[in-house]
Amino acid sequence: MSSHGEARAMVSRKSAGLRGQAEVPGDKSISHRALILGALAVGETRVSGLLEGQDVLDTARAMRAFGAEVEKRGDVWHVTGVGVGGFAEPAQVIDCGNSGTGVRLIMGAMATTPISATFTGDASLNKRPMARITDPLRLFGAHAYGRSGGRLPLVLVGAEQAMPVRYATPVPSAQVKSAVLLAGLNAPGETVVIEREATRDHSERMLAGFGAVISSEDGPEGRVITLQGQPELRPQVIAVPRDPSSAAFPVCAALITEGSDVLVPNIGLNPTRAGLFFTLQEMGADLVFENPREEGGEPVADLRARFSPNLRGIEVPAERAASMIDEYPVLSVVAAFAEGRTHMPGVKELRVKESDRIEAMAVGLRACGVTVEAGEDWWTVEGRGFGAVPGGATVATHLDHRIAMSFLVLGLATEAPVTVDDGGPIATSFPVFEPLMRGLGADLGAADADPAR
Repeated sequence: MSSHGEARAMVSRKSAGLRGQAEVPGDKSISHRALILGALAVGETRVSGLLEGQDVLDTARAMRAFGAEVEKRGDVWHVTGVGVGGFAEPAQVIDCGNSGTGVRLIMGAMATTPISATFTGDASLNKRPMARITDPLRLFGAHAYGRSGGRLPLVLVGAEQAMPVRYATPVPSAQVKSAVLLAGLNAPGETVVIEREATRDHSERMLAGFGAVISSEDGPEGRVITLQGQPELRPQVIAVPRDPSSAAFPVCAALITEGSDVLVPNIGLNPTRAGLFFTLQEMGADLVFENPREEGGEPVADLRARFSPNLRGIEVPAERAASMIDEYPVLSVVAAFAEGRTHMPGVKELRVKESDRIEAMAVGLRACGVTVEAGEDWWTVEGRGFGAVPGGATVATHLDHRIAMSFLVLGLATEAPVTVDDGGPIATSFPVFEPLMRGLGADLGAADADPAR
């Protein structure tokens, strides 16, 4: 059953070539930051391609509550900022819905302004610990009053006289790092964050894009990020790159479906996110980066993926896992059509995602005629080569959107159709997946609505 009611079984069938342009959704991480930094700049920031999911819309509403003007005109969001330190005290409680990223970044952005705000969220967000954010914010001089364990609802009182901070993050977390850097904007002098393990660097790139003086270097302690406080941030024109994790599905479908030529425009290629595409190129994929450029401090390109009948299995470097952790399920689908073995080590985090993704993919691939071996933190797919994957199974998705999409991609190139027990959860990350794929020529849809062939 889907979390939203009745399960919706879906089926995909062997398809003729996929052709056209795949407009995948915008990147969520960058959408949040574009709104918050736009609100802290002086003047009007214009944002196109914003991901208009509920999490991001909640952040837009919060920026209005702190005094920024945020409105959508046509396809473009206009954010008129109040400047660093210019946040007004909100009259209402700030409800961040389900978004951990939203609430943690907003707390950081206000912590060094002498105002107070009350934060809450939905039942899920209100269970999540906020002490990992409020502990470093206290070092700046802010005070937090929440429920036990530092949970929401929580009142944050900003620092009267903010002090710059030097902070080593206890766990690898882009959210903690970003909250500290945003707080450092309104503290005098230099705020320094030290990361033992580098995390996604969207905040550093975008802060630099807005005109902050920020540097990072790798030293004996790890990555040391230094921010000069009290800059005047300049408004930007931002085209939010499209999400590389969503792009993975039309790209991989094109590689395994005969006669395909698909262009996926404006994909973010941040090195901390783009490991899948480099892995596919190593396997011999006809995957080309066209028109490389920078948007809002982020590397971006248009991806052209064409049918690649001569893929070969490879050893995927374990150190690449962090940059493609969500893409291993669909990589294993491509690996099934390669010649030889693809070995994927260093992936134990896959066992604690929305489902145990190694187990879910292994069971489903075996049911479709593919040999898979798996251990606690590795798995191996024995490729059968193009045109030799039987398919024909009904696969359990375990309410996991990426498992559902991966097996629907598989069925586009198997001999017999592939059915997934529930495609409903796909809407959480990629609501337009089905019409987008059908528009390219994919034969997929609701299992009960398809005529017998």
